[in-house]
Amino acid sequence: MRNRTLHLFLPFFILLFNLSSCTESALMQAQGNPHPKREFRGAWIQCVNGQYLGKSPAELRQMLSSQLDVLHGAGINAILFQVRAEGDALYKSSYEPWSRYLTGQQGVAPSDGWDPLAWMVDQCHARGMELHAWINPYRAKTKGTRELAPNHYCVKHPDRYFQYGDLYIFNPALESNRMYTCMVIEDIITRYDVDGLHMDDYFYPYPENGMPMPDKSFYDADPRGFSDINDWRRDNVNMLIRDIHQLIRRERPWVKFGISPFGIYRNSPTGENCKEGSATNGTQNYDDLYADVVLWQDKGWVDYLIPQIYWNLGTKVADYEVLCNWWNDYCGKRPLYIGQDVERTVKGIDPIDPNSHQMRTKYDIQRSLPNVKGSCQWYAAAVVNNPGNYRTVLEKEYHRYPALQPEMRFIDSKAPSKPKKPRVKLSNGLVTLEWKAPKAKKEMDKAAGYVVYRFAKGEKHDTNNAENILAITRSCSLTLDSRENPFGYTYMVSALDRLHNESKAVKAK
Repeated sequence: MRNRTLHLFLPFFILLFNLSSCTESALMQAQGNPHPKREFRGAWIQCVNGQYLGKSPAELRQMLSSQLDVLHGAGINAILFQVRAEGDALYKSSYEPWSRYLTGQQGVAPSDGWDPLAWMVDQCHARGMELHAWINPYRAKTKGTRELAPNHYCVKHPDRYFQYGDLYIFNPALESNRMYTCMVIEDIITRYDVDGLHMDDYFYPYPENGMPMPDKSFYDADPRGFSDINDWRRDNVNMLIRDIHQLIRRERPWVKFGISPFGIYRNSPTGENCKEGSATNGTQNYDDLYADVVLWQDKGWVDYLIPQIYWNLGTKVADYEVLCNWWNDYCGKRPLYIGQDVERTVKGIDPIDPNSHQMRTKYDIQRSLPNVKGSCQWYAAAVVNNPGNYRTVLEKEYHRYPALQPEMRFIDSKAPSKPKKPRVKLSNGLVTLEWKAPKAKKEMDKAAGYVVYRFAKGEKHDTNNAENILAITRSCSLTLDSRENPFGYTYMVSALDRLHNESKAVKAK
């Protein structure tokens, strides 16, 4: 993740009052489904901004717990938690040193033995949220890292990385590096109950003017039949993405593999949105980062994409609406979510209402597109800080009711069995809805969560309407609010498997 303005070739402009007919149509369509029952509502929690430094493990747990409470209240249902920033770990790794972003010095463990990833999994699941472990596969050292720990991969294998500017990069051309990255990922997904494995936009490093990539000797030594070094580089990355996909399906088939690429796939050769690229003029995944995102979704190697469309409406070189439409039209074979920049959004002037920022128009465009199934907030702390009442609008409008995760029937489409014997009971002054988990023989068929629906007297029992969802929980009980006369409602409970396939709902006695 980075400030995307640095990678645009033209100045940054905002066109205040140039509202296209396309935008008007999008806003009208979005009004038809203001509260979708299924929607990915994620937020990135990063380590590289230094928010952990100088704090004790107890203080970090308090800070993160508070953030999760606020995010849960804002309807966020998935956390993308950064656990590997530069060949390091924010968990008890079998292969890599503790991250300096956690303790201040690479290789130094938290003083009380805390494992942040294990703790975050438990905290998110207790709130009914997913936890996706976020790693970077290629970045091995950044400018601010002055010293590598003795067990860092680059110290043990100095021939397996190259330097590009201030960065150390695990050489994408080496099979040994692909195997090592897969070992790290297998270690994470088999030892931690994560819901997803996530990667961001750092593949080959972002290009620096006048600085060639120092990998030509590797291409000359083994071009693998490619006559163009750029195609060879893309294939290096393709092989890693393919291998990760195959690993996850083999070891933990319910774990989702997602990528949040840079917001521009390619710039259009025609100047208008087309299959080859968008009507933009900036850094490109395909040509500059050697990330062929379209191929990955065509091959089914990724389970979701979150393009980082951080620019505002009216930005000439990379317009939000232009890019949303391009990704919707040409990358809809897998669930597609929009990466939203909170702080930039609230600084932009809305093209419809110059007295407002751009959040509502952006969300209405996003909700109008058939292949867009949600969004992810860059970054979590910005949502918590609530600039321009951004979080308040999520709470009161766009995330007013809970949402299930989008279906991934290409992984699994079988729903779990129904919950057993749901009933409402009064005990020690508390009114509780309780039920029993259904039986299942296979992990993919087990109930991993439940949806509780509530209906007023005489109200139609419509479980397709998100407004009827009272809660989504991983527990087999829910304490009801006695101030609202809980015995005056009808309750129904359905079961969810790990991929949020939903059973039929059962009425509580």
